[in-house]
Amino acid sequence: MKALQLTAWKHDPEFREVAQPDPGPGEVLVRIGGAGACHSDLHLLSDFEPGMLPWGPPFTLGHENAGWVEAAGPGVTSVTVGEPVAVYGPWGCGRCRRCLTGMENYCERQTEIGAAGGGLGRDGGMAPFMLVPSARWLVPLGDLDPVDAAPLTDAGLTPYHAIKRSLPLLVPGATAAVIGVGGLGHLAIQILRAVSPATIVAVDQRADALELARNLGADHTVQAGPDAAAQITELTAGRGADVVVDLVGADATLALAAAVTRPLGHLTIVGIAGGTLPVSFFGIAYEVSVATTYWGSLPELVEVIALAAAGRINARVRRFGLDDALDAYAAMRAGTLEGRAVIVPNP
Repeated sequence: MKALQLTAWKHDPEFREVAQPDPGPGEVLVRIGGAGACHSDLHLLSDFEPGMLPWGPPFTLGHENAGWVEAAGPGVTSVTVGEPVAVYGPWGCGRCRRCLTGMENYCERQTEIGAAGGGLGRDGGMAPFMLVPSARWLVPLGDLDPVDAAPLTDAGLTPYHAIKRSLPLLVPGATAAVIGVGGLGHLAIQILRAVSPATIVAVDQRADALELARNLGADHTVQAGPDAAAQITELTAGRGADVVVDLVGADATLALAAAVTRPLGHLTIVGIAGGTLPVSFFGIAYEVSVATTYWGSLPELVEVIALAAAGRINARVRRFGLDDALDAYAAMRAGTLEGRAVIVPNP
């Protein structure tokens, strides 16, 4: 079968012919409905050097996946052939304290076990079929279309986890600022609207992204730039935002986030654009909590899918055939993509 693979660090991905896998004991073969193209893939292609991670190429890209159970190996009883499923992305050991609570994204043995998941060291979903080593990483989709649901496994789960940690602050009268209305940001706005009464301020440099943010429920939109901090301060009557989620992570966006987070607020860095945030006594407001996050837990993915099933959140999807997958990455680089690109290997 044809697969889009990363064959070397700092190298463009290549289409290669690979064998269709057969599931062994405990494993499940998934026929891929959709594989999301994530902006972090661009960093995989261009930023990483050999030895920086405990895993490496070659492997099939695509860490944001959903499809249908094609076959189950011996001992698998929790899924049935033909069932639509989402694939939980970060694969942990399953035995450490974090994994046993469903937080395999923070597996305590990740360095020891190597590959972080399908599309991240092991073969992902940019191929007709994907081998999932454990049935515990499959979440039922019910009536959701796997193509539309694929982004929920990362573009939905990652901001959901970042927002959920700050729910105690998101009370009536609070303000949440979302910086970056892209693949994750357009879902972050919907999640905030679904789970909290907070006023939502969306920030982006693109006019069409700000229009999308308004259509998805943002109360206010702010053009990124030198006046953005002053505008957010004015919108919050001088108080600043209780929660700021930076989905870009560049120097400029981190500086903006620090400038508008109010005392006792949460500043959560999700984007990996390579910026830095100097932290000093007078550098941020008093008692601001600064955190980075990585993906989310397995139980949280179940909650994200439930929100989608209830019609509370909906990923904006642009579909690409497998042969056109490189066009999806080009659109991301050019900044012309609205929502999420999803590769459809099985039309």
